Amino acid sequence: MLRVHFTTDDIARVRVAAAPDPLWEIANSVQALVGDDGPLMFGDWRRLVRPRLRPEHGLLTTLLPPRGYSPDFLTPDLGGSGGGLEGAVDTVLRTPRAVLRRDLTRFAASPRRPRALSSGIRAVAEGEREALARLGGTLHDYHRHALAPFWPHIRAQVDADRAVRVRAVLKGGTDGLLASFRPVLRWRPPVLEADYPVDRELHLSGRGLLLQPSFFCFRRPVTLAAPDLPPVLVYPIQHVLGWARPQDSPDSPHRGTAELSALIGRTRAAILQDVVTGRTTGELALRLGISGAAASQHTAVLRRAGLLLSVRRSRHVLHTITPAGLALLEGAASV
Repeated sequence: MLRVHFTTDDIARVRVAAAPDPLWEIANSVQALVGDDGPLMFGDWRRLVRPRLRPEHGLLTTLLPPRGYSPDFLTPDLGGSGGGLEGAVDTVLRTPRAVLRRDLTRFAASPRRPRALSSGIRAVAEGEREALARLGGTLHDYHRHALAPFWPHIRAQVDADRAVRVRAVLKGGTDGLLASFRPVLRWRPPVLEADYPVDRELHLSGRGLLLQPSFFCFRRPVTLAAPDLPPVLVYPIQHVLGWARPQDSPDSPHRGTAELSALIGRTRAAILQDVVTGRTTGELALRLGISGAAASQHTAVLRRAGLLLSVRRSRHVLHTITPAGLALLEGAASV
């Protein structure tokens, strides 16, 4: 059980990250790749990505096991802005030698699976320039093969989750936000609880909390092990099944060319404009003066074309625009 303890100051300093964090997605995806959890969500992706792995990626699969401790320095604080991969990797490579040694000593002494460090990992622990350069190159190469082809969908899915959290804040403030994470997180003021592989008490002590949505986080949240680091709670988001299927698959959420002819019409264009900030099916029906069934039909066509995403929350379905949909809107506006 993980228990996160809030003070009054912490309540005022809760933030939701604006974008996916490339390093947390690398860490969580490596663990998803090595393990077999979530076959429906990650099965297609594993089958596509595993053949692309290279021997040098073994450094990451070693440092990021599916169970137990992973070194905190691989997921440094980026401020919740997401940012680019280049700057994120540079932050990793600038980790002080004392922190590298601390994290990798802890990694080697993990009570679940004590391990002897390879010469390459020992060189990283000593901050050797060539070893760190190899680590940086491996992070870039893994991202290029395993994540970059899917990044637009990852970003769109995180944006959809963020729209859910924004609505929760508008409706209920910070209490509403923290309550919106059920059942993954359980808000029992002033403590936020979650299922966790070990018992952990995290006292925020006025530092606030960054809530980081992660596409590859699965079932339960993740946090850093070192208590002195900026508090972050990485949580799983909803997924569209079949998201990693090839684009020519009839069920692929990326498929768009076969549906584009069906998008001509003022109603669907209006829906696409309206879901930029997130709308439920009922809200779309009310704002456009159409039935709920008609709104569902139109959003289904837009969703199959890869122009919007739909996330179920309780009794409602929230629709948000994808990068492809936004590009289509921007292109139409520039004509």
